[in-house]
Amino acid sequence: MAPTVLIVDDEAPICDNLAAYLEDENLRVQVAHSGEEALRLVEAGLVVQVCILDLRLPGMNGTQAALALHRIAPGMHFLIHTGSTDFTPSPELTGIGITPAHLFNKPVTDMSRLVQAVRLLCPAP
Repeated sequence: MAPTVLIVDDEAPICDNLAAYLEDENLRVQVAHSGEEALRLVEAGLVVQVCILDLRLPGMNGTQAALALHRIAPGMHFLIHTGSTDFTPSPELTGIGITPAHLFNKPVTDMSRLVQAVRLLCPAP
């Protein structure tokens, strides 16, 4: 079964573009427009292998969302999708497995790299 990717971004066009590309690569995609919405989906039973997460979100920011999602779904992996060119993962984020290799700057110009990162985090059985 294809991995499920959760895209968390408050910008609908970004979500739509990422989702369309990932679905074309035979990945299952769910979208949330806030950290709170992502938490509700996972708490309601959505099983996610990889979360592509923006840092600047309304309400709960991306760091807070990643830490909260990790608490309820510790097997979830994260890729950070940010417009911030100088972001480096905090010790809290590195503690849940987010490294500089998991960072993608907006706009992603080579979507194949993003797909490759998703597949590396959840290889097919």
